Amino acid sequence: MASVKMRKTAAGKPQRRARSGGAARPPIYPETIAEALPGKARVAEAKVRLVKAGVKYVLSCWVDILGLPKTKPVPIEKFEALCAGKGPQFAVHSVSMVPELGPADPDQIPIPDLDSLVICPWDPTCAWVFADLYWQNAPYNVCPRLALKRQVKAAAEAGYRGMAGIEPEFIVMRFEEDGRAVKAFDNDPRAPGRLPLRRQAWGYDVEASIDSMAFLGDLIDILNQLGWEIHDVVCEGAYSQFELDFGYTDVVGMADRLTFLRVLLKEIAKRHGIFATFMPKPAKGDWRSGAHINFSLQPIDHPSRNLFEGKDGGWSQEVYHALGGLLRHGGALTAITCSTVNSYKGLIGQVPGFEGGVYTWAPTHMTYGPNNRSAMLRLPQNRFCIENRATDMCMNAYLALAVTQAAAIKGVQERLDAGPPLERDLYHMTPEELDTAGIQRLPRNLFDAIEIFDNDEVVEQALGPVMRDSYSRYKHDEWDRYNVEITDWERAEYLRFY
Repeated sequence: MASVKMRKTAAGKPQRRARSGGAARPPIYPETIAEALPGKARVAEAKVRLVKAGVKYVLSCWVDILGLPKTKPVPIEKFEALCAGKGPQFAVHSVSMVPELGPADPDQIPIPDLDSLVICPWDPTCAWVFADLYWQNAPYNVCPRLALKRQVKAAAEAGYRGMAGIEPEFIVMRFEEDGRAVKAFDNDPRAPGRLPLRRQAWGYDVEASIDSMAFLGDLIDILNQLGWEIHDVVCEGAYSQFELDFGYTDVVGMADRLTFLRVLLKEIAKRHGIFATFMPKPAKGDWRSGAHINFSLQPIDHPSRNLFEGKDGGWSQEVYHALGGLLRHGGALTAITCSTVNSYKGLIGQVPGFEGGVYTWAPTHMTYGPNNRSAMLRLPQNRFCIENRATDMCMNAYLALAVTQAAAIKGVQERLDAGPPLERDLYHMTPEELDTAGIQRLPRNLFDAIEIFDNDEVVEQALGPVMRDSYSRYKHDEWDRYNVEITDWERAEYLRFY
């Protein structure tokens, strides 16, 4: 998210890398506050740039366990103090449902990572920088961003560098005068008391694209200004649903992008009197909003080489071992990448009353195939990466990429077997055929996923026991709260039937 220059990968696709921006760059995973502090020359250079651009305030943002950024705005005059670890401190544990520390414990200290410094596109008087949390002079063990950085260090020590792209999808809505939330872009509104017209898929529609261009044009311009190499914006299958396709980068940079993007989309939408929702499936007829992770590895000593591309221009053997690692730990990973009760309403192959058809194109089983979109993992036909389709916009991208990278590298190191690829449509396979092929279904709900998560060794290694237990307790509570609610469906189904 910092200022960038371009270089080419072996596959010819541009990749973003931050400029050095002055001296004294911190190590990959600083073990102390002193190691984490940016050099004075780098801080001075950054402040000059911000002041020249008219920045008056700085949002130094840490990320909580659910993936949401938190901050205390500071005036630009306090920028040096902020970068020296003498800015705001936080009682992070005071806003946690499952605090691992108490009211008598010291606060956490955020240390800005100047690689992520950017002027806010929605308000050029504000700058944004991601920060890592330290506690008692050590990395805070419930800081998701540092958990991912720790995995980056472990990967480098093993000889690898993880790269990722994410395909965010979201639905844009607006509020009616009576407070009802309706689709923001829908040229076929349903009048009260009238029968709805037959609705078809909204995806790729030209008229829908034209009608949305005021909003989409703002979005494209801003992402281009950020240097994200925006390829296109897609009208997806649900009414008022969009997908963004932009360039990939290293795993920390991509987690930063997704976290920043969720805030950016909300701010751009406000300009147009609408709002963006990242809820995976707001209504039964909607296509789910995913956030597919495209992951690959580079050898640390040959950063222009994609480890998943073979010498003959096909897939390398390493990609199948990485698939083996991801499949072995796929259930636990899904507890992070599909992190809400609502997420699992979208991991179903067929939905009656679905807008634009019956088939969802959502993954349903933990297997892989060449371009097979009904499987959890896909080997795309136009890029050398593993696409995880069992993901959505509510995930904590730092935790998701930490476990993704750890599982993939374990697969490569241990030469795990992914088994044969599946080239059949999973929606039409019988239970007997699935059993014969040894194909396991994705978790059916959040509880099933968290039960797997709780007992997965890669999760504990990647996140650490304290963060793993905190995340687990959050999600068990979410499931318990959901289970005691009585839904409209239950009332309609049972109230007068029995």
